Amino acid sequence: MDLEGYARRLLEAKSEDEVLKLLSERISEIKGVELSRAEKIAKAVIEEVKNAYSKTSFILDYYCSGVSMGAFGVGSRGRGDFYVHSKIAEIASVIPSEVSSRDLDDAGVVKAGSVFISVAVDGIHSRLSEFPFIAGFHVTRAAMRDVYVMGAKPVAVFSDIHVADDGDVSKIFDHIAGITAVCQLTNVPLVAGSTLRIGGDMVIGERMTGCVGCVGVSQHITPRRDVKPGDVILLTEGAGGGTVVTTAIYYGKHELVDETLNIDFLRACEAIFEANLIPEIHAMSDVTNGGIRGDAEEISRVSGCSLVFEFEKVRSIVNPKILKMLEELQIDFMGVSIDSLMVICPPEVADDVKAAVGKAGVRMEEVGWVEESGSSEPGAYLIEDGSKKSIKPRFREAAYTPIKKLVGEETPADFEEMRLKIDEAVRKANEKREKVVKMIMERLNY
Repeated sequence: MDLEGYARRLLEAKSEDEVLKLLSERISEIKGVELSRAEKIAKAVIEEVKNAYSKTSFILDYYCSGVSMGAFGVGSRGRGDFYVHSKIAEIASVIPSEVSSRDLDDAGVVKAGSVFISVAVDGIHSRLSEFPFIAGFHVTRAAMRDVYVMGAKPVAVFSDIHVADDGDVSKIFDHIAGITAVCQLTNVPLVAGSTLRIGGDMVIGERMTGCVGCVGVSQHITPRRDVKPGDVILLTEGAGGGTVVTTAIYYGKHELVDETLNIDFLRACEAIFEANLIPEIHAMSDVTNGGIRGDAEEISRVSGCSLVFEFEKVRSIVNPKILKMLEELQIDFMGVSIDSLMVICPPEVADDVKAAVGKAGVRMEEVGWVEESGSSEPGAYLIEDGSKKSIKPRFREAAYTPIKKLVGEETPADFEEMRLKIDEAVRKANEKREKVVKMIMERLNY
């Protein structure tokens, strides 16, 4: 529970005495302390909130769009989320790099001399707070995947763990054990990190969040923008990661968690490296961001090409046990992260890639091809029952837990109105940055 946010909202609508009473009751209930102690905490919270928000400056203030994260689907790997990430790129790409967030890849790249350095960071799945080991395992694997698909070999991992005030300290150790399980299996060290409480004293409860990052080096890179017409699309078998684990846990199918505990993706990449095939591959990706629907849309956008998939071949590449669960629960396997390795390469290279991956004991199939977009917009297409149809990401990724099914996947009626408000928020943020940079440069007499 966010005491600061709760108090701030209450003070806008109620008297201070009413706020003190309500806040004290919540603190006593959640922390299990005497009401007298809870009242002292509540008074301190109210004092801090009044001091912090009674005055402001342009630096401390921020433009409010009036659009909430949930309403716009941020973090839900669909249209809303992709749009916000495109706007983040507008702000973030102030200094050029070899690959930036504008390129819609999950890893960014800078060049140091003749070496490319790839960097990626992934947040733990929000629903895995009470399952720290599996959260650590899958977020580490995800960060390493993002570096591998840029054609880089991971050399270091770092982490950031935040546990709320009432969370058990052992969560940290269990989480680190999950992270280092992947490190041990891949011989990549965990070299740095940070451990903090979520919101310090202002957030109570047991929630855990955080992220894991990975750094890799290479002589060549394989960004999504380098896809070419005539290329073929290869996919390895995917059993899912954090998303599929969350589905299995919250639908009570815990026996399927084990299916996701593998490093097949990483082994497949290593096999491609060892076969020296990276220079011949145009692009690689991991099927994560809203599934094939999301990733194919992003790849087509940055490459200017159209991607065509054969439905049955894509379906066949999903781990059979995981596919059975998804179909029983009516979860679109093309709209959820299945963690397959996608390799896009010239046809004459495809057999070598499949052979190298096969030697590593990982199944890989050719599932589609790349076309010129022609006069139409670049996009992603599906061949099913002899017909070709466009596939698009929905507003949110396929609903994969009971509560997500309740929230739904449909685009809100006011999506365009919210989008314009977000555009204005981006403009205001850029203006603020330029004002602060100018102020500091003037002090330095630049």
